[in-house]
Amino acid sequence: MSDQSVLNRPNLEPEFKLVQHTCPNCGHHELLVFFEVRDVPVHSCLMMPSRQEALDFPRGDVVLGYCENCGFITNTEFDSKWSAYAPNYEDQQSFSPTFNKFALELAQRLIDKYDLHEKDVVEIGCSKGDFLVLMCELGNNRGVGIDPSAVVGRVQSPATERIRFIQDYYSERYTEYVGDFICCRHTLEHVHPTAEFVGTVRRSIGDRKTSVFFEIPDMGRVLKDLAFEDIYYEHCSYFTPGTLARLFRASGFEVTDVYLAYGDQYLLIEAEPVSGPSDQVHPFEETQEQVKADVKHFATQIQGKLQYWKDHLQKAQDDGKRVVVWGSGSKCVAFLTTLKTEDQVQYIVDINPHRHGQFIPGVGHEIMSPEFLKEFKPDEVIVMNPIYCPEIQKMLDEMGVSTELIPL
Repeated sequence: MSDQSVLNRPNLEPEFKLVQHTCPNCGHHELLVFFEVRDVPVHSCLMMPSRQEALDFPRGDVVLGYCENCGFITNTEFDSKWSAYAPNYEDQQSFSPTFNKFALELAQRLIDKYDLHEKDVVEIGCSKGDFLVLMCELGNNRGVGIDPSAVVGRVQSPATERIRFIQDYYSERYTEYVGDFICCRHTLEHVHPTAEFVGTVRRSIGDRKTSVFFEIPDMGRVLKDLAFEDIYYEHCSYFTPGTLARLFRASGFEVTDVYLAYGDQYLLIEAEPVSGPSDQVHPFEETQEQVKADVKHFATQIQGKLQYWKDHLQKAQDDGKRVVVWGSGSKCVAFLTTLKTEDQVQYIVDINPHRHGQFIPGVGHEIMSPEFLKEFKPDEVIVMNPIYCPEIQKMLDEMGVSTELIPL
């Protein structure tokens, strides 16, 4: 649980609340709280078999605090007891042609850049194994995937004969699995003790020359664009380029590259282990002061964004419109539970067949196949991630569904 208590500081900006709380990145003992969402489901992607179980799902609070010392942002109310990832944690994105194109190009670029051919690749937080399989297919590599939600056999490929899946959390017990390359995609944002986690990765490498690659959501975009749908309970850790690079340097790495991808939604970092401290700052990094300015922008403007969507959904309901959300993952859960407008959306659709017929935690809606829209004939479809609009429009056209697409 949180160790926070409210502190006093003269001339503190009204949008901030100073609390006593230890930063998981640098150990600083004061954070500035700037955003709160209470009573949200503690998991977004654990699929529930019934509406009632989904509605009864445990809830927690999101209280974001900013560290003035290193720029890191964390949920000060996060409780690790809810980190119950399991095979029914369904976050697989590989049913999207848009996402598959990105993953394929990323895997090929990493293989070419690091000459990963007939090498050993370790993926921490491999989910169902899609990306690790790609890395092993394209480079004829061997792989080890570590993730409590891994499902052996979910991804069909001859390359799986060269891959070992370990259904567990990454920890010191698995530091023997290092290989020639370590990748970790969309996992660090779920880890609360961030410095401890990255430090474990560094200690596992020792004096070897193993390169590492991490990919996470970019908090800079969330702050600038007021993307509240990307703030939810499982994501207890939020990074910008500078905060991520500073963490890696403090953990014994030299940052060789840090950049954005996938419509600037994802933050990617590449690093090499070093024996001594590195002071090589990447040009893409921002300062702690710049992060604080973005935090202040978010804190002062977010209520207007929330009110806009509340008004939009209320008007649609008053006008008798049939409203559907496309995308049943974490963005959807955050969108509806932050706004507290679950009842103003009739249905939620998703292309992932493993989600169909399941119910969304905290929301209670059943997840429908896109084919359902042919009979439902929605007036508007709110798309949780604008990057998918072209492929969604193509699917709607092929099904003969005429509706208005509204990107979030």
